[in-house]
Amino acid sequence: MTADGVWHQIFAYDNYGELLALVRNSLIAGAALGLIGGLAGVFVIMRDLPFAVHGISELSFAGASAALLLEANVAAGSILGSLIAAGAIGVFGARARDRNSAIGILMPFGLGLGVLFLALYKGRAANKFGLLTGQIVAVDTPQMAWLLGTSAVVLVALAVMWRPLTFASADPDVAEARGVPVRGLSFAFMIVLGLAVALSVQVVGALLVLTLVVTPAAAAARVTASPVLLPLLSVVFAVVSIEGGILLALGSSIPISPYVTTISFAIYAACRFAGTYRARRWGGRRTAPQAA
Repeated sequence: MTADGVWHQIFAYDNYGELLALVRNSLIAGAALGLIGGLAGVFVIMRDLPFAVHGISELSFAGASAALLLEANVAAGSILGSLIAAGAIGVFGARARDRNSAIGILMPFGLGLGVLFLALYKGRAANKFGLLTGQIVAVDTPQMAWLLGTSAVVLVALAVMWRPLTFASADPDVAEARGVPVRGLSFAFMIVLGLAVALSVQVVGALLVLTLVVTPAAAAARVTASPVLLPLLSVVFAVVSIEGGILLALGSSIPISPYVTTISFAIYAACRFAGTYRARRWGGRRTAPQAA
């Protein structure tokens, strides 16, 4: 294939306006996913849980694969798999060392189950591939109801636990001493995280879910520590990544996930550079009077 042919596969915008109607549900779902992924990601970074996100996504993939094989609701299967994984991590992984061990056990188990179910599935190959890398037009009306309903549950749960969870994440020992139910909040957040991961898998696939739940918050943390700006920027970065990825993927034959991950990584790289530059500049200003 020539270079022009490859470029046309990546960026081709013939009849682009007509194609926009096909991704209306995906754009709405993307906005919802960006919102919950950006907010949940703040605590994923604060609590050092990126590995847990990946572990949950593998069981979510297994649940979605089982639902696909049984011709059941794929969104429901994905959510069920995520909740099982999140509950197991929450119960068996109270301490970081135990948590990582539990995740390390769950990940290959979930991936193996998912591969088994997909091998037994004799339907469209695109359905199999989409569970791993996402699909641009994967969100139909029934799935939209699941996505928006579950997103509302996640948002309400985060709103209720936001302040005590922030305290428990920043300084768990002091929070526990002041009567904050640290263990209960940790388990509750794992369940909420499981729901957020399950929703993200529906659009970007199981392999690249970190790009919605981890990267935006990590990028925001590079440029601000404000308790207000941090979640706000995280949400903005997540929404820009997912919506931009959908709009770019619409004009090509490439799955959505490479576009989403590229945009998300570019945002992170820019924030990392800006944060490093600002730290050096402010550091220089602080040390100059001392040198004098």
